[in-house]
Amino acid sequence: MDLFELKREQSKLARKVQLRDDFDKVKTIAGIDCVPTENSVIAAVVVCKYPSLEFVEKKTYSLSNPLPYRAGFQAYREMPAIIEAYNQLDEEPDVILVNGLGVNHPRKFGMATHLGLALNKPTIGVTQKLPFGKVESGKIFNHNEHLGFEVKTREHANPVYISPGHLITKGSTLNIVSKTIQFPHKMPEPIHIARKVAKKKAKGKEE
Repeated sequence: MDLFELKREQSKLARKVQLRDDFDKVKTIAGIDCVPTENSVIAAVVVCKYPSLEFVEKKTYSLSNPLPYRAGFQAYREMPAIIEAYNQLDEEPDVILVNGLGVNHPRKFGMATHLGLALNKPTIGVTQKLPFGKVESGKIFNHNEHLGFEVKTREHANPVYISPGHLITKGSTLNIVSKTIQFPHKMPEPIHIARKVAKKKAKGKEE
């Protein structure tokens, strides 16, 4: 991995990102997560109805010998598997929730942003840690630029961090994520289900 070249590519592609709502009404929402195994990455895509969060479908894909993990370059490792799983879906979701960063990234081109641009779909990044930026009054900033939100989704638990990826505004990002939390789970329900599906696949227990 030539990280210098990848940084240049991220910075170039980031200029194409649009933080506007490219949808009228959200009827379906997807959750995406990846689980590593010894020599592969397993991607799971789960689609639910919105806002009921009723399960619709799931797809997985196992990618052998992925690129090594490097902070800030998650998409290059996981996105090939994600796109293969996504392309199996019977119906495209209106909005996609991704376990990864959105524009709250050193080059404003995190996993959710990269995927959104690749698929030309509205995406939202959700993480349990904040590797970039700082939080002030529940908002994520970098050099005074507002990039996302800190959201407490469960009592007595650490918050999650959300940021728009592509083709969605910060306001819609917060509104949609707030409606996808189901007690007692901390992460948005579509991502929570995708995580379970990927783990089962990793253990060879997928139905």
